[in-house]
Amino acid sequence: MTERYESAKKIYASIGIDTDAVIEKLDSVRVSLHCWQGDDVSGFESSGELSGGIQATGNYPGKARNAEELMADLDKALSLIPGAHKINLHATYAIMGDEKVSRDKLLPEHFAPWVEFAKQRGLGLDINPTLFSHPLAADGLTLSHPDEKIRRFWIDHCKAMRKIGEYFGRELGITCVNNIWIPDGYKDVPADRIGPRKRLMDALDEILSEHIDPKYLVDTVESKVFGIGVESYTVGSHEFYMNYAATRGCVCLLDNGHYHPTEVVSDKIPSMLLFSDKVALHVTRGVRWDSDHVVTFDDELKEIAKEIVRCDALDRVLIGLDYFDASINRVAAWIIGARNMRKALLSAMLIPHAQLKDMQDSGDFTSLLAMTEELKLYPFGDVWEEYCARKGVPAREGWLAEIKKYEADELSKRV
Repeated sequence: MTERYESAKKIYASIGIDTDAVIEKLDSVRVSLHCWQGDDVSGFESSGELSGGIQATGNYPGKARNAEELMADLDKALSLIPGAHKINLHATYAIMGDEKVSRDKLLPEHFAPWVEFAKQRGLGLDINPTLFSHPLAADGLTLSHPDEKIRRFWIDHCKAMRKIGEYFGRELGITCVNNIWIPDGYKDVPADRIGPRKRLMDALDEILSEHIDPKYLVDTVESKVFGIGVESYTVGSHEFYMNYAATRGCVCLLDNGHYHPTEVVSDKIPSMLLFSDKVALHVTRGVRWDSDHVVTFDDELKEIAKEIVRCDALDRVLIGLDYFDASINRVAAWIIGARNMRKALLSAMLIPHAQLKDMQDSGDFTSLLAMTEELKLYPFGDVWEEYCARKGVPAREGWLAEIKKYEADELSKRV
């Protein structure tokens, strides 16, 4: 493998790429790993079935049933994924023991075990208020609800989660991303489109009114084109949140499953970066709709990574994963998606973007097309293997044997 890497190193050097520097830079990029893949978005509230247009399909054995099992599964996944990481939590993953605390009353102490978990492993933590799977979200409206009492509950919940996110940032020394997504919308064509959006705008203004040092907390807002049960109208549309973020100083989060099937997030990233200091991502894989399939090393993932690297925005784009598949080994799903995200970043870093840009700007589209195609067969895999070897994780499918053993030893015992 060393011989193959040395050969690849020379090949990439011939086009001006220092593979050692690329590996070092790649390793410092934090990718936020979503905790909810490990238990099908169940959380620890035991509040019943999922709602808000969210579905986790499949019944593969071994689902994490409590915090201890979820943390153990995360440990196993992290041991097989190279690079720096964060863990992305939802409010429903508060660890309360026998205590039952309403979502609007959650405190930092209810997440203290997660902070300890992160400290011991050098991880960051991100947070999301959970505005679904709750009696007060049963009719499909939360922050845009016409009932002020229901709106008040969700406003207070979001405020509480911002304080918890600030606590994460202070304790860990790594900025926490607090992401607000709501399921609000209507199944059929609404009589009033602007009213719910005005209520959402006012609610968000109140939620974000308390200044929190951005060193500790970054607030993001996430749009969606439609959801199950809200097919005709979504309150938190892309246009709403793009304009809200631009005028309120928060960050717009782009989930690549939350747009029309012919839209691509990769094309949105450079435009957003022209007008925003930061852009946040939830990387997923939609199949026909927002199905949250496990991220694969496909063309759109590679294009997303290319735009991040081309725009010199590794420190400006906040990368998080968001998918959940209950039809396969859940720990393997984490590993497959997270490794593919990092592979895409590596692949993008091994492209001589400045040279290709010069070809485009000079009108030499023949050379641009030829070079773009030739790069596809450059020895990217040998650099990936070297990176994995330096991090002490299997480079190829060797990790799968470890997961099969973990399944036999641990997951199979969960009933």
